[in-house]
Amino acid sequence: MKTFTAYIEWDSETKLYVGIVPGIPGAHTQGATLDELKTNLQEVLELCLEEYRDSLEDLPQFVGLQQIEVAV
Repeated sequence: MKTFTAYIEWDSETKLYVGIVPGIPGAHTQGATLDELKTNLQEVLELCLEEYRDSLEDLPQFVGLQQIEVAV
């Protein structure tokens, strides 16, 4: 069992939650509810990780988020 961190946004245009797992190519999906999004992320992660089965330790590790202030 391995735990991954997902970055989640609300898309006001589509009215869907969008989830991205940083560092895992192709690991992104959407859902109408947070529960649906979680299920969809689990499914897409399992599919994406099939090609990394023998080298899961080599995957990038999520470190955190930073807020960056810019003048607009």
